[in-house]
Amino acid sequence: MVRGLSGMARSRLGPFGAGHRGQVHLGAFALAALLLLAAPGAGAAAQSLYLEDLTWTELAAAIGSGRTTVLVPIGGTEQNGPYMALGKHNVRARLLAGRIAAELGNALVAPVIAYVPEGSIDPPTGHMRFPGTISVPDAAFETVLEYAARSFRRHGFTDIVFLGDHGGYQADEAAVAERLNRAWRGSAARVHAMRIYYDLAETAYAAALRARGYTATEIGTHAGLADTSLTLALDPGLVRLEALRAHPAPGAAEGVYGDPRRASAALGEPGVELIVAGTAEAIRKAVGKP
Repeated sequence: MVRGLSGMARSRLGPFGAGHRGQVHLGAFALAALLLLAAPGAGAAAQSLYLEDLTWTELAAAIGSGRTTVLVPIGGTEQNGPYMALGKHNVRARLLAGRIAAELGNALVAPVIAYVPEGSIDPPTGHMRFPGTISVPDAAFETVLEYAARSFRRHGFTDIVFLGDHGGYQADEAAVAERLNRAWRGSAARVHAMRIYYDLAETAYAAALRARGYTATEIGTHAGLADTSLTLALDPGLVRLEALRAHPAPGAAEGVYGDPRRASAALGEPGVELIVAGTAEAIRKAVGKP
């Protein structure tokens, strides 16, 4: 029973359950809105764009008010050389997704998926050769993506957007999106594997750095100038900058492909802006909303 509501008011709210095609009944949204208004201090928390900061009533009210796009940031726990933390992808994906959601105005951000395919464990390949990297099979990763998307659809989200910060699992994202969109054909819900989020860092941002005189070798592909600068612009605490400046350029034997020694937050900011603006524009086009 909801305290403070008359029997008549409660009857008007309707049942709380799943409606047609996995959508939540409007009665649940009405109930959530009333509970949200009654909850002390709920207003500040309700302003967060991060789903895990909200209560279920605040989330239901947000969906009912039109926030029906959910961004799923996908990171990964992997080595990033001697001077950048293992959680780089996770932190970066979360912060960038938050900025993209703010740009969109009708989106929320799901918890980061931090366990992703990183290569063979036995024998170890790729990043698995370095301590701290965590790898899961592609099938397990795809199952997590699929059931996260199914959960979001059940609760009323109509556009589920995968934002992958790592190149190795982009094909998995696309496969899950294709599979679910085929299964959900005719319903309002869609899954979008937004590869442009990842590609912008590899193309437009790298081109912008080259235009400023940095070489492709220095820009690199992993833990180099571009990668490290993006991270510095978002969370400088993830980079051991003093140690980086004091030592010779790290190489492939240390898990670095590029030269990060001249990396800076100032160099990373244009990359952040490119990723946020370009991804938000692509999402608007994909979901058909201006």
